[in-house]
Amino acid sequence: MAVAEPSLLPHCFLLVFTILLSASDEAVTAGVSIGVNYGQIADNLPSPSQVSWLVRSMQVSKVKLYDADQNVLNAFLDTGVEFVIGIGNENVSAMVDPATAQAWVKNHVQPYLSSTGTQITCITVGNEVFKGNDAALKGNLLPAIKSIYGALAALGLQRQVNVTTAHSLDIMGSSYPPSAGTFRADVVPYIAPLVDFLSMVRSPFLVNCYPYFAYKNDPNSVPLEYVLFQPNDGGTDTTTGLHYDNMLYAQVDSVYAAIQALGHTDVDVKISETGWPSKGDLDEAGATPQYAKIYMGNLLRRIEMKQGTPLRPVVPIDVYVSALFNENLKPGPASERNYGLFNPNGTPVYDVGLRGYLPPIDKSDGTRTGRSRNMWNMQRGICISQGQRRREDGGSEKGECALRQHPQPPSTTLKGEVVVWKRERRSPPAAWDREEGR
Repeated sequence: MAVAEPSLLPHCFLLVFTILLSASDEAVTAGVSIGVNYGQIADNLPSPSQVSWLVRSMQVSKVKLYDADQNVLNAFLDTGVEFVIGIGNENVSAMVDPATAQAWVKNHVQPYLSSTGTQITCITVGNEVFKGNDAALKGNLLPAIKSIYGALAALGLQRQVNVTTAHSLDIMGSSYPPSAGTFRADVVPYIAPLVDFLSMVRSPFLVNCYPYFAYKNDPNSVPLEYVLFQPNDGGTDTTTGLHYDNMLYAQVDSVYAAIQALGHTDVDVKISETGWPSKGDLDEAGATPQYAKIYMGNLLRRIEMKQGTPLRPVVPIDVYVSALFNENLKPGPASERNYGLFNPNGTPVYDVGLRGYLPPIDKSDGTRTGRSRNMWNMQRGICISQGQRRREDGGSEKGECALRQHPQPPSTTLKGEVVVWKRERRSPPAAWDREEGR
């Protein structure tokens, strides 16, 4: 993200939810995974216990934290949800010490790996480290990653848990055309050995990609259709002959090219952040709910089609969307506080067909206390808020959804009755010229 998060504020974590696309009213295709960053730089967000309900009601299978918050991990015990946990930039240098790294792994990783229903699959050490000017932090990043990996290996966990870090796109010295992608000269001394290590331990290269930033900075030159995945002429990379019809894929392939320039073709690139703000300052072009809906909706459809980039067409893109909630305390321009898919009360900021269940929670013990304003319809897979006054199959005239026979949201480990999940959009576009928002 463009603005670094203060270390003393609550951190972000990421969810991966399963988007199910129905081919008809009676059947659905197999699920497709997408991630969403769950930021907590706000004073009005639901508790971890409530979020656990929301996540599971959306059939979320994976969650990523930028720290190792035990309150969050405990809220997801016995749910079968997988976790990526993180070490904040403020703690990276301390992890260079092998003893400190081993103690951290023993306290924050090992207990949850041995707990039933909880899985930790990856650790991110730092976030956008090369965006700042802290030379000591940059120099300590790889040694810290190696120390964490060594601590995992000492406990026999290195094959269960990967180690990596996330980068902003400003590490790129060149990104156009994609085949000419290179890293900045000043970060190559850090990035090159990092890529060597990621290749050795088979961990991914994470990058935060925001086509919105390019449009905001130069709206008169950057075609809006190109950044929103809408029909456009696009452009062809004359070196590779590959055609690009959207900026996000071009950005990812430029990172692949930069990694290849360092001698590697065996490191996967994953999009750890991408999104579009629904609101911004007067000088932030394009920050509207309409454009946010178009970007997210068209991106989801590409993911549902298991589409890869032109350079890696058979490898479906792995994307983590920013963000789950709007965050009212984030510093920076107004757009930074308006990347959320949901308001803190669980209602969507804009509608791309994602619904979930956010129950009221008794803060003393984390249990449900009564009805929520937003209920999850398990038969239809659609949550309808009170006040909408519309009917869906299985819902009441007042707009509430019956939870049917289950007193809890569906868990990824729930067995027994088969529930058919659906998105509000019933079928995929037959061709790109039918994408929403054209």
